[in-house]
Amino acid sequence: MEKDLEAKDPVVEVEGVQKDTKKKIKLVVSAKTAIVVAVVIVVGVLIFQYKGLFIVASVDGSFISRMEVIKELEKLSGEATLDSIVTERLINNKADSMGVVVSDEEINTEIKNIENQIIEQGGTLETVLLSQGMTVDNLREQIEIQKKLEKILSDKIEVSTEEVDQYIEANGADVSGENEGEYREFVENQLKQQKFNNEISVLIDSLRLEAKIKYFREY
Repeated sequence: MEKDLEAKDPVVEVEGVQKDTKKKIKLVVSAKTAIVVAVVIVVGVLIFQYKGLFIVASVDGSFISRMEVIKELEKLSGEATLDSIVTERLINNKADSMGVVVSDEEINTEIKNIENQIIEQGGTLETVLLSQGMTVDNLREQIEIQKKLEKILSDKIEVSTEEVDQYIEANGADVSGENEGEYREFVENQLKQQKFNNEISVLIDSLRLEAKIKYFREY
């Protein structure tokens, strides 16, 4: 009898271990399954609530993903868009290094000036922006970059009285009379704009040479 008991004891212990192990495995599997199900539910809810971030349209039940649109846009203007973003980043970095800041007041004043000019021509700012596929925020961003460039290049785009005189003389314009002041201001602005356009190209080329630009995709 003692021999029989001795032979059976180890078997009972092993079976107990196996049963416990199976229970643990089942519990682990169940926990993992629950986590996966929870994640799937959460992702499903997010996709439903923010489907515009993933799906932009459907045709007869066939969905068009946002990624499809992005890929097509990259084909059409990926290189130009990337170049524009890189240039804007270079300008902002240069402005930061020089302590150049453009205030909201400056931007608002410029927008008001633009709006007044458009109204004088019988249009509205909203209509013009819509026709160019822009928003007010886009306009503000463009004005901010423009103002930063003007401040960065301020010492290079100044126009002297002599330069205005030379321009008037070279073009044989008669500026005597009441409109002389307005015409001289017009000429000064024109010359300043010419210098500004020329200096922008020089500045951008210089910034590109100085910066460490790495491209991880070619268009």
